[in-house]
Amino acid sequence: MLNETVATAENAVTNGKALVLAASAIGAGLAMIAGIGPGIGQGFAAGKGAEGVGRQPEAQGDIVRTMLLGAAVAETTGIYGLVVAIILLFANPLVGQVK
Repeated sequence: MLNETVATAENAVTNGKALVLAASAIGAGLAMIAGIGPGIGQGFAAGKGAEGVGRQPEAQGDIVRTMLLGAAVAETTGIYGLVVAIILLFANPLVGQVK
């Protein structure tokens, strides 16, 4: 009887860890969707920057500088999403919480 109870408890922990790992994989996939926004934003900024340089070639330095600063700020969102996905997949802190 004691062996059956221990086996049942071990199965519950194994199932709990499997559930946490499955949810972490789904969460990592959702976190990678965060890369879509910066891609769209940077493409839009590059297009508008090229349009601005075409209209005023003498302001190229200011336009490019502002465009690159905006692209760098927008890229941080994608990098944060990537970091969250990597943590969830490889250094998952949630698996240790299953008892």
